[in-house]
Amino acid sequence: MAIILLVLLLKGALWKLTAAQFRSGAKMRKLQPRVAALKERYGDEKMKMQQAMMELYKKEKVNPISGCMPILVTFPVFIGLMRVLSESLELRQASFIGWIRDLSAPDPFFVLPLLYVLIMSATQWLSPAPIGMDPAQQKMMKIMPLLFAVMFAFFPAGTVLYWIVNGGVSLLQQWLITRYEK
Repeated sequence: MAIILLVLLLKGALWKLTAAQFRSGAKMRKLQPRVAALKERYGDEKMKMQQAMMELYKKEKVNPISGCMPILVTFPVFIGLMRVLSESLELRQASFIGWIRDLSAPDPFFVLPLLYVLIMSATQWLSPAPIGMDPAQQKMMKIMPLLFAVMFAFFPAGTVLYWIVNGGVSLLQQWLITRYEK
């Protein structure tokens, strides 16, 4: 329960920052046709295209880096939690609910990695792909949740629980913001 409370407190503290991230993403999606026109206009002249894109972002008051801020805060918490669950003797055999008998060991039935795939797939469904995204990149984005699930199958159940709650709260926040921003 402490892991869930930690995520809820962290997400509550970062609520405005995450909301700004989703709003900035929505603005950037609206600018995609103009960005595509810039790419077509400048072709292989990467420096001129970058300058034109930065001018467009400045004019429209869009910060493309703002999407990174929430993950920069939550990722160190994840690393710390992973270390605590891996090394703390007090947390060995700390059960949670039902089938999870040890939060410091991987989920024996792979239910948590499966839940993670469902949450990430719903997040991708709610976030339309940017216009002009490379088809290979689109395919990679679609299989990314599966790759993470395979990786999370070997992580301590407590860290996967952290990412599930974090992803679920982010999904709810994204849904609320996109619903009320239209």
